[in-house]
Amino acid sequence: LKLCSFCLASDINDLKARMGRIIVAYNHAGVPVTAADLKANGAMAALLKDALKPNLVQTLEGTPAFIHGGPFANIAHGCNSLIATRMAMHFADYVVTEGGFGADLGAEKFLDIKCRMANLKPDAVIIVATVRALKYNGGVAKADLGEENLVALKAGLPNLLKHVENITQVFKLPAVVAINEFPLDTQAELDLVKEECKKLGVNVAISQVWAKGGEGGAELAKEVIRLIDESEGKFEYCYDLDIPIKEKIEAIATRIYGADGVDFAPAALKEMANLTALGFDKVPICMAKTQY
Repeated sequence: LKLCSFCLASDINDLKARMGRIIVAYNHAGVPVTAADLKANGAMAALLKDALKPNLVQTLEGTPAFIHGGPFANIAHGCNSLIATRMAMHFADYVVTEGGFGADLGAEKFLDIKCRMANLKPDAVIIVATVRALKYNGGVAKADLGEENLVALKAGLPNLLKHVENITQVFKLPAVVAINEFPLDTQAELDLVKEECKKLGVNVAISQVWAKGGEGGAELAKEVIRLIDESEGKFEYCYDLDIPIKEKIEAIATRIYGADGVDFAPAALKEMANLTALGFDKVPICMAKTQY
């Protein structure tokens, strides 16, 4: 929880305020007790004052990068710090940032939570996939992933295509699929991925960065720049902040995960009523989900 607040803070004062809003308990009347009520938020922010400064590192080829913050996307929002992102945008013409755990977790939370809170509007999205993972989704055992299997690959492709649809049809952003190529990937397999993505109007770029460094990512970089220059993305959120908590959850489940609806347990309905009474019904939803 502290790391989420840390990564969404715009400066030290905002961090202190966010620390102060953390609910640590409820009194006998059911009223929340916050860190600010305990006058602990100043000390909490002071402990993090140096950590709030982004870590500047570089790749083997000298490309600068910020590694700062890392809340997991399965329970948190899965993005680096807002400060690092804004600093990178200040110093560079093009900035690439990661939303981990797929387009249904990391990307959804990056777009619906971080971008909304920071008023960020991405120009394009890179959806990363591998032929091996798609064949695994199609039922191939791990020991056999190095063998060409177009049937299994086609069976696993709907997983990738759903992520593509989420980005292009729900969030209305231009996208490219980057295939991290493995040595045993065949041309027929790569062509099949390209053909299926093309049906959705999305190009595929082969990435060999792991083997060739920056040179191996040139094709992908050119496609991203083309998308930025030629596309007119009309970025939209998955849901509006003004709708009830229940409807926000239903929007994520149906529009992003492809569910036909949501069944709420009585305990969940009670908790949503409590959160609404506390005034938490006008904030984004951070959906918890396993990676499996």
